[in-house]
Amino acid sequence: MLDLAPLRSSLIVSCQAYPGEPMRDPRTTAQVAQSAVIGGAAAVRVQGIGDILAVRSAVEVPVIGLWKDGHDGVFITPTLHHALACANAGAHIVALDGTRRPRPDGLSLAETIDGVHRQSPALVMADCGSAADAVAAAEAGADIIGTTLAGYTGERSKTDGPDLELLHELAAVDLGGRPVIAEGRIHSPAQGRAALDAGAFAVVVGTAITHPATITGWFADALA
Repeated sequence: MLDLAPLRSSLIVSCQAYPGEPMRDPRTTAQVAQSAVIGGAAAVRVQGIGDILAVRSAVEVPVIGLWKDGHDGVFITPTLHHALACANAGAHIVALDGTRRPRPDGLSLAETIDGVHRQSPALVMADCGSAADAVAAAEAGADIIGTTLAGYTGERSKTDGPDLELLHELAAVDLGGRPVIAEGRIHSPAQGRAALDAGAFAVVVGTAITHPATITGWFADALA
């Protein structure tokens, strides 16, 4: 089983492209992941079975894998089937929706996590939207808690940057010693540092590093 200790206080880079974009290709994702590792990423997070397979063979760092299916509600690795497919593709950590919302296959979060643990060596990262989600996910057996869905489930307002208030809340509740990974709207090194200072075990940065269309838009808007 993966040792998480080397990921403490580290940068994890999310290498994803949206549907229809020129960079939406497993070979490109693998190259982006390799570049991120050269720059200092201690792990990478990728979406889709093809991307997981390509990145797993291209880098030596841990791979967090997920499978987005749909656009609303529970769509981040929504079922046990999706989770096991990510694990079988080589993901060291399977990221899935860790909220308290009903899952499409009717299984509970605990049943889904147990299924991953019983049928693969992968760890499970629960993408949560609130402190209540995080506590429930820890009780369900998740190995890692993520703040990925903060501001997207209706329980918390969407902050301009990382939800530092949620990170402080999670530092004060009993999660059984599980590491909390900050993810979502971290757009600068200063915001990443602030997330660590707020109690995050590690920080995931995606758009600000690996999404040229958005980064270009930031500059274009500022110059307009």
